[in-house]
Amino acid sequence: MTQPSLMEKIVSLCKRRGFVFPSSEIYGGFAATYDFGPMGFLLKKNIEKAWRRWNVEMREDVVEIEGAIFMHPRVWEASGHVGGFADVLVEDMVTHKRYRADHLIEEAGLLENAGGLSLQEIDDLIRSHGLRSPDGNPVSSAKKFNQLVKTHLGATEDDTTLVYLKGESCQNIYLNFKLVQETMRLKLPFGIAQIGKAFRNEITVKNFLFRTREFEQMDVQYFCRPADADRYYEEWKENRWKFYTEFMGFSAENVRWRQHSPEERAFYAKDAWDVQYRFGEIGFQEIEGIHHRSDYDLTQHQKFSGTDLSYLDQETGDRFIPYIVECSGGFNRLFLSAMFDAYREEGEGDKKRVYLAFKPSLAPYKAAVFPLLANKPQLVEKAKAIFSILDSRFSPIAWDDRGNIGKRYYAQDEIGTPWCVTVDFQTLEDGTVTVRDRDTAEQKRLPIKELTTFIQTGLSS
Repeated sequence: MTQPSLMEKIVSLCKRRGFVFPSSEIYGGFAATYDFGPMGFLLKKNIEKAWRRWNVEMREDVVEIEGAIFMHPRVWEASGHVGGFADVLVEDMVTHKRYRADHLIEEAGLLENAGGLSLQEIDDLIRSHGLRSPDGNPVSSAKKFNQLVKTHLGATEDDTTLVYLKGESCQNIYLNFKLVQETMRLKLPFGIAQIGKAFRNEITVKNFLFRTREFEQMDVQYFCRPADADRYYEEWKENRWKFYTEFMGFSAENVRWRQHSPEERAFYAKDAWDVQYRFGEIGFQEIEGIHHRSDYDLTQHQKFSGTDLSYLDQETGDRFIPYIVECSGGFNRLFLSAMFDAYREEGEGDKKRVYLAFKPSLAPYKAAVFPLLANKPQLVEKAKAIFSILDSRFSPIAWDDRGNIGKRYYAQDEIGTPWCVTVDFQTLEDGTVTVRDRDTAEQKRLPIKELTTFIQTGLSS
């Protein structure tokens, strides 16, 4: 039998340990939609907290908003999504399944990045190389497919009630630029951050959380004077690299840059780079984009809305449309990259151990407390007292008194708990406990009174 891939192992662990569940599974599931289970919810909130800490709280020039999912339909006309937010698809002529044309070309090894090809170039490549669908059948000519998800708001369903779910989260930021700037009395340069929902009618959905139809985006839109845009663009590129390799603790070997070719860049963008992460056997894939967007977004919304979105420099009297440096990442991909980067295996057979080596501050539980024997009331009482102390300081803390101690350790390893605290009979004698380290599996005795300092030091590292 073939060994499961790393992706398959992570998908299995996510379901087994309560990180991620297929949505609507009791009805057979619903493609490319997932629910975060108890452990996934805690990890998700910790990642969001880390992102917010780095991008907002540690800076004096960035504020955060939370925008609505529904916006005026004209927003998506102004942004270009109604006319241009499209993937190129081809259709299997036998099964009538649809596929992203660029993905078929890339997976066939014809090009590393086919996203910038025209319809004619795609058709020529398909014909010249005899490219077929994954089922081995001929495919149709390439055509564009708009990804916006449509719905209706109101008592009727016609063109007057047509609205779109957000194709990208950042549009709220552009619409609120003037209000944020004036109410917060901000001077350029400054950024507006947001974690918000986005929805896309994806053609090809695969690779677990990597490509889903509902997800969250984590955006910073940084507004600056046109003359300063190049400098801030380079500063934000450096910022993003440090966020992943230092603050999130990802291995630098698994992170790299990829610059967009002129053909795939938006016409208004001066430059664009992707931060890519190495997702095991599927290789390096985008987790965040850094874009030099010029003044396109504010100019478009000023034009379509008729509202003045210019900035007045109070010192010089100059009035102009600010340039924007954008940092935009998909949360599901960040979550998945955190799982990949933390996944570890050691040993074989019955001694095989799987653990998630999360940075302690990201771990769902900061520690776990066990009574060595659940049928000994004095051990349980003492362990409960220690649990209460730790949970009041580092909540959430795990409690586990089921089964043997070895299985409890292994269960905590698989959800990434950094330290396990075991209360045994020696605890009753001298006030010390056994503390087991997740990454090394080494154990040491530690006085109860030193536990909070020990954990706090570990979380701060």
